[in-house]
Formats: sequence, C-alpha cells, structure tokens
Amino acid sequence: MSRRTAPGPTTTDEALAALAKALAHPARVRVLRLLARDDGCIGCDIVADLELVQSTVSERLRILKAAGLIEGEVDGPRVCYRVSREGLVRFKALAAAL
Repeated sequence: MSRRTAPGPTTTDEALAALAKALAHPARVRVLRLLARDDGCIGCDIVADLELVQSTVSERLRILKAAGLIEGEVDGPRVCYRVSREGLVRFKALAAAL
C-alpha cells in the first residue's frame, strides 16, 4: 500500500489557520456573534453585553480586527465595530475548501 502524504502548506492553508486562530477563543466567538446580530455599529456596549472587563474586550477586538473578521471605525470619541462581511465570506470559502 502506498501512503499518501499531505501537500505542504499553502497561502490558503495559512490564511485559514490565521482565521481559525482568531476564532479559537470562546470570548472572541461571542464578540463576533454579538456584532453579527446587529447590522449597525456597536461601540462601548460590547463590554456590558459580554460581561467582560474592558481590557479583555479590547484585546479580543484587536485580534478579530487583525484577522479581518471585524472592522473598526472612529466615531467621535469612540470606536464603532461591525462584522466584516468580506472577512466572513473569505473564512467560509476557506473552510468550505477543506
């Protein structure tokens, strides 16, 4: 019997791994779910809705934004966050290609 070897990593593999890593914490999944429920922009309400401390929420938002799953927009003295539809479409396509 010949044994199949998996192909080496590709940029697609690396992109999927980076997105999966960004979603690898339950609090980050909760943030994404919260933002996905609202088509608008959510600012400081995230902390109250998630019942997490500000620093924890900020770190979760930073990771999701760096992965391209959410977008942040400065609105006066605060930042509004929303789901990046393009980021979710990309994640779904990469996951479907498994």
